[in-house]
Amino acid sequence: MRNAAVERIVSLFESLAPADVQRLGEYYSEDAWFKDPFNEVHGLEPIQRIYAHMFEALESPRFVVTQHMAQASECWLVWEFHFRYRSVLKGRAQVVHGASHLLLGPDGRIQSHRDYWDAAEEVYEKLPLVGALMRWLKRRATSS
Repeated sequence: MRNAAVERIVSLFESLAPADVQRLGEYYSEDAWFKDPFNEVHGLEPIQRIYAHMFEALESPRFVVTQHMAQASECWLVWEFHFRYRSVLKGRAQVVHGASHLLLGPDGRIQSHRDYWDAAEEVYEKLPLVGALMRWLKRRATSS
């Protein structure tokens, strides 16, 4: 059952579309916990708001799961997140590399979802002005 649940979740992430936000309850439990570098929320509705915001703020967001592994109720997904900004750096293709640690409930739905990725390297360094400062700070930290 676990392998089927993981395959179902991978399929969701790789084909995620705005219409899927309303049916995330099929994949996340009502009391699920979600954390990434920008958010930490409990509950299905706040998780749905995060995904809805992603579709509002970004152009053509999509996940490509490059690896996954599961054991018992735990699952790791390694992914690439492809998108374009609607405002800052408009039109330039972006890719964020990361991983998600998922804990699944007995029904195969996600109870805990923690994303791991480097916001400084993957986002801030690519922004005008802020990126220059981040790259300078990185150089200073590594040259010490």
